[in-house]
Amino acid sequence: MTLHRLEPARDLVTDAFDPGLAPVLTVDPGDELLVRTLDAAGHVRRQEFPGQRAERLLPAAGGHCLAGPVAVRGAQPGDVVAVQLLSLRPDDWGWTVAGARDTPLNRRLATTEEVWLLWDVDADAGTARNQFGLLVDTAPFLGVVGTTPAEPGRHSTVPPRPGTGGNVDCRALVAGSTLHLPVQVPGALLCLGDGHAAQGDGEVGGTALECGMTTRLRVDLVREPPVPGVHATTPSERITFGFGTDLNAATEDALDAMVTWIAADLGVGRSTALALASPTVDLRITQVANETWGVHAVLAHDALRRR
Repeated sequence: MTLHRLEPARDLVTDAFDPGLAPVLTVDPGDELLVRTLDAAGHVRRQEFPGQRAERLLPAAGGHCLAGPVAVRGAQPGDVVAVQLLSLRPDDWGWTVAGARDTPLNRRLATTEEVWLLWDVDADAGTARNQFGLLVDTAPFLGVVGTTPAEPGRHSTVPPRPGTGGNVDCRALVAGSTLHLPVQVPGALLCLGDGHAAQGDGEVGGTALECGMTTRLRVDLVREPPVPGVHATTPSERITFGFGTDLNAATEDALDAMVTWIAADLGVGRSTALALASPTVDLRITQVANETWGVHAVLAHDALRRR
């Protein structure tokens, strides 16, 4: 096992998923990475006041400022990359903005005024305090972890994709979790970033507590995953995802994958798996912020057990 390090530099980051990009690093399955990422906007220094247009690493970026792409040696289309998140430490400051865009949701909520929060983050205490003196608990995770789509050209980092993940924004993916991502291009071309010190299910305002992050992770290859799409395990549960422009379809996709997983795990038919899911599986709104609905189905590890 080799430990690789990535720091935020102009030639080591990207603001798009693009199969034409050369990897900034190539790792072997089983290797670990210590990755320092800037916040989603790529701020290179702290805001001095809420909403300050501070210096950015990629001033003209059209998407999140992400580390990568990282190639996984031997990864081929049809494989799955397992990204095990070993530790996540947020930077000492972060921000949240709401009402910044003219969207149907903001119009419905009458929240069209742009409002910024500036946070002091105490990673050791696990808390963050904003300019109003209000305190929240932190639970750091990365909003964006994804492989690269096969279609040529630049792909936005904003919408999550069922085939490659990306801007999943699932707050359950804390340290100790493993996210499984299908591979569509040789090497997988993994990109990651968009640190969140805290977020509620839904990311309802359009941003979380956005921050820089130092992440230690292990990358591996899985040849026969329990389900074909994006899925995860956390210290307490297993998760399947659905993404799409229609909430019903996203819900169905997340549940379909969970039923498949339960059926394979227990050796039962799909109807039996659905019957078992009904008293045990939670459906949660992952995010509503990224031009695509996200839904995740959650099954606690100890929810179905034999005597």
